[in-house]
Amino acid sequence: MAVDNLLLLFLFLLTFKTGFSAEISVFVQTGDSVQLDIQTQKLPEFDLLSWRNDKSENVVKYISETKGVKPLNSYKDRVDFNDTTFSLTLKNMQKTDSGLYTAIASGDSENNIATYRVSVIDAVEAPVLTVNSNWFSGNFCTVNFTCRAHDLMINSSYQNNRCIAQEVTSQINTLNLNCSEESIICNHSNPVSWKKDRINIAPLCVNNKGIWPDTHTHTI
Repeated sequence: MAVDNLLLLFLFLLTFKTGFSAEISVFVQTGDSVQLDIQTQKLPEFDLLSWRNDKSENVVKYISETKGVKPLNSYKDRVDFNDTTFSLTLKNMQKTDSGLYTAIASGDSENNIATYRVSVIDAVEAPVLTVNSNWFSGNFCTVNFTCRAHDLMINSSYQNNRCIAQEVTSQINTLNLNCSEESIICNHSNPVSWKKDRINIAPLCVNNKGIWPDTHTHTI
């Protein structure tokens, strides 16, 4: 208990003296923009406010006395800085832009007032539903199928107008399967995008002659 109390005291003093802020994780799709906001309600007095990347480069600097804004040359054409809220917007994000972004207010001392962990990722690829076998007898229909996307896969069966909803994940990707009376649906998603593949059930449960029409509908 004493160790826990000392740790809490250390974190309190760190926050009080340095303006330490909790790290916020943000995902952005390749080519899109991301806005980084100052979460602190009341800022300390400062002469200079800067947003820095994990290379300790000043992405943008704001001088309070002159209200001058100076972006780093490599960010010049894709940075917006709000001199009222002090938020930073980065445009046309690429994977090489992934990393830590920190807002520092400098005056009598330096205060860390915002910290973001930005991850730039691609949109997911569309999943693919494949019918492995199907048969129809009386009012009983069975469809065995596989849903694949990236390195994820779900094998399942559709019986009596339903299937068991399933979900598998790998790092930041998720493959989700569910069914209705009309279709089998497979969704592939990550924090910035999602795509799905759908197979209509009716043709598979009526046509039992081995001639399967193209029932796929891809949606982005």
